[in-house]
Amino acid sequence: MSDLKPILLVEDNPRDLELTLAALEKCQLANDVIVARDGEEALALLTRRDPETGKPTMLPAVVLLDLKLPKVDGLEVLERVKGDPETRHVPVVMLTASREESDLVRSYKAGVNAFVVKPVDFKAFFEAIRDLGAFWAILNEPPVGCHRRGASGAAGKGG
Repeated sequence: MSDLKPILLVEDNPRDLELTLAALEKCQLANDVIVARDGEEALALLTRRDPETGKPTMLPAVVLLDLKLPKVDGLEVLERVKGDPETRHVPVVMLTASREESDLVRSYKAGVNAFVVKPVDFKAFFEAIRDLGAFWAILNEPPVGCHRRGASGAAGKGG
């Protein structure tokens, strides 16, 4: 298993999930991709703590988060991540089909790092995901003390 931080992909739509995974694979990123299929599963991964240290067991390089999710919506996941001192530095990209101005405003008020509307066109969608993966996993510089490398406590690709 790689010592790079994983990418957490939170997506409930099987087609979008498949396309996103294919685009990320095409980037040839060394980061594992962990999949959560709803907001509840994402929060379980992001809030799991080491019993000895109380620190999160997984701090991903980036969370690619769908807005409209079952169980717990993406906005609530975002608010919980950004409201926790241990996870607030984790970049969160809202990746959504929503073009609602209110979703955009609420996401930025809650601390989202980027808001990306999923393109309808297959090629454009693929390229958008590839570029997002490369930017957040390779080019983005995390804050001091939030190293790119480190134990993730997560198990491999998939979910």
